[in-house]
Formats: sequence, C-alpha cells, structure tokens
Amino acid sequence: MISPFKLDRSQPAPIYRQLYQRFRESIADGRLRPGDRVPAIRALAAELNLARGTVEAAYQLLIGEGYLIARGAAGTVVTPQLTPVASPILLAPVAATAYQSTHSGTLPLALQMGLPALDAFPRKLWTRLAGRQLRQAGIEGLVYPDPRGHAPLRAAIATYLGISRGITCHPEQVFVCAGYRACLDLISHTLMHQDDTCWLEEPGYFMARNALLEAGAQLVPVPVDDQGLDVAQGIARSPEARFAVVTATHQSPLGVSLSLPRRLALLAWANRHGSWIIEDDYDSEYRYQGKPLPALKSLDQQGRVLYTGTFSKVLFPGLRLAYLVVPPEQSDAFARQADRLHNHCPQVLQATVAAFLNEGHFARHLKKMRSLYARRRQWLVDALHQQFGERLLINPQASGMHLVAGLRDGDDIELAQRARAVGIAVEPLSQWYLDGTPRHGLVLGFTNVVSAEQASALALRLAQII
Repeated sequence: MISPFKLDRSQPAPIYRQLYQRFRESIADGRLRPGDRVPAIRALAAELNLARGTVEAAYQLLIGEGYLIARGAAGTVVTPQLTPVASPILLAPVAATAYQSTHSGTLPLALQMGLPALDAFPRKLWTRLAGRQLRQAGIEGLVYPDPRGHAPLRAAIATYLGISRGITCHPEQVFVCAGYRACLDLISHTLMHQDDTCWLEEPGYFMARNALLEAGAQLVPVPVDDQGLDVAQGIARSPEARFAVVTATHQSPLGVSLSLPRRLALLAWANRHGSWIIEDDYDSEYRYQGKPLPALKSLDQQGRVLYTGTFSKVLFPGLRLAYLVVPPEQSDAFARQADRLHNHCPQVLQATVAAFLNEGHFARHLKKMRSLYARRRQWLVDALHQQFGERLLINPQASGMHLVAGLRDGDDIELAQRARAVGIAVEPLSQWYLDGTPRHGLVLGFTNVVSAEQASALALRLAQII
C-alpha cells in the first residue's frame, strides 16, 4: 500500500505529478510489490477527494512508463516483472556551481564594455525583417545549412567590405561564424600547428589570448605604443613567428591605430616568412574624427591577411554573428574545416542580416550610432573630469566604444572588483597584459550611458569607490 497522500498545493508540481511520485516511492521502497493490485481510479479519487481525471492522469503516466499494468476487469497491478528502482526524488539536490561564465545571459551592468547601445537598436524594423524571412522561407530553410554561411549574406558582406573597408573579395572567400572566437577556432584548425609561435599585442584582447593558448600556440607579447604594434620589437623577439594578431584600425584596448609605415612593415615581414596576419577589425565602424581608416587587408597584395569582423558590436551581441575573409587559394581548406566543425549560425538570423545590409538599413544605423556614441562618450568624459580631475588620465581616442582611464595610483583589479559589487562593470587594464609590467587603469564602456545625468551619477559612484 502507499502511505497516506496529502495534497500540497504550495509545491510547483501539479497534484497528479505528486500522486505519481508517491506511487513510485512506494514501489521503490517495497511497500508496493510486483503483482500487487492498486486501488481503482474511482475509489482512490473518492478517498483522496480528487477529481477522477487527476488520478487517471497519474495512472496513465505510471502505465506509460511501465510501473503499472491495466488488466481490465481484473484491475490495475504493479508490473509483475518490475525490479525495484530508487526514486529520483530521493537523490540529493545538486549544489549550484560557483563558476562565473564570461556571459551570464543577464542584462548588462553600467559601463560594461563590448556592447552596442541596446536602447537605440531598431527592434521594430528588425522584427519586421525577421518575420518576412520566416514567411518567405521555403524548403531550403528546412535543410542542413551551408557550413560556410548563408550565400546571400556572404555576398552582402563582400559588397559591404569592398565599399566601406577597401577590401576586394568574393563571396567564396567569406565564412560566417558564431562570433569572433569561432573565427579564431576555424583559423587554428585550418592553419595552426601545435606550438606555432604567434605575436600578440601587449596589451591585447584577452579573449583572443585565451583562444590561441587553448589552440596550443606559443604567444609572444609585442608592445603597443602610440603608433600601434611595434613591428620591429616583434621581429627582434620572434622573427619567424607563424602568426600575428593585430587590431590595426582601433587597437584593443588602447584605441590607437597602426601607422602606415608599421602596416607596410608588418606585411613585408609576413610576406618574407610566409606568416599569417589575423586582423581583428575591432570597432572600425566608429570613428569620430575624419573618415574610417582602411583595413590592413586592403593593402594585402600577397594574401597573408586573414580578416575578421563581427556584427555583435554593431547590431546586438545576442546575434553571435561574425565573418572571416581568407585568401582565395585557402578557400577550399577553410571550407573543409568549416564543414567538419559544424559551426552553423541560425539561418533566419543570417537572412535577416543580409536584408539589413542589402536594403541600406545597416549604413543608416551606423551613421546614427556614430553621432549617438560621440555624444555619449563626451557625457562620460565630462563627468569623469568633473569628479576626478587629474587623478584619472583619460586617453582621448578618435574611435571605438570604450574609454581607457589610467590610474595615478591604486590597484585596478581591486577597484574593478569593488565597482562590480555596486553594479558598475569596469575592466582592469592590467589584466589585458600577458607579460612584463602592466599599466594600471580602467576600461569603461560608454555606449549605454543614456544621459548626462546618468554619466554624472556613475562618475560619482566611481569616485566614492576610488
């Protein structure tokens, strides 16, 4: 027999599930043995003051899982051949993990970097375009997608890069990936060997650093000054490195641009040694003084530059869409690896981005964002100057989506932790260094600062922490 059953309407589980669990417990601990007859549905419903449908739902679930057998007029019995099993509800609850993922899926904190202005994204337009793609999709939208990416999107990207970034390429050279990290994974699986030496900017993007280390690369930190990556230092430290990762247009995180003499020197080094340059065109769309600088890839005559860009920071990060442009002679090798890695992005999102590009919405959105970001950046700069004066050394950048503020004294890691405790997600500059003596400072995103008043309030909270 089962133990007395009491309704507990405070539990999230419905009553029929509670009854089902009680029968399973009784079978597991031997109170109900194989072959025992269980009460009729009508009788048990009357006894427990439940609706017959509730009891019947529990019985049907038990019958469907093989715990009970219905024998018509002979009644319902516990399956004779059943071996007692432990009830899953007797298991100890799993402790919550203490691991903190890079992206938690929650709303961003104040001054968090790497995010576009989420309040200014044209959601109604995006929803209309996405709905149209869903309505117009035929059978081709139901099959396995092309691992290289949606063909219309690859064509749209090639056209956009030719016009805005000075890059001449064909759609066959373009690969759509699930974020910048996926671009690096595709490169490492296609061209990189264990213990290959790779130049990395110092300071440099920590996500690229982690991905390359996991791929087995030996990283050589190369210092960055006001002209960008010091190519002469890279040659002195590792002249025959197989890779160099650069953010040529807007260095991450310092914001400087790689000068033309150094661009040419970097390309000449790669051409001499048959090395590969991975160009992360970070924040290239947002330049507030003059026109956007051409990409390093636009100067590449011998096919040594692997060019990457992303829509996550110009549209929205939940999109998880990036792209990689490879030399024509490498297209087949990359296609084979893309097919093997199954690095697919949702077809409807790719189709929507293609429409966003082809119909001119992307260009209009970028123009709007440049004006908006210039204003929001100035709000934060003014607020920081007012609160800190000379205590923070704010680096004036011509482009980008974040500010770098150097500290005259103090531990930037400790300050960043204290700021995060009160809901402000500034990044410590010292953690962007791989080796040597790091500079201490704070990296602050300004794109989601919606007013001068909010900027002043955030600067005041930071001042109270520092």
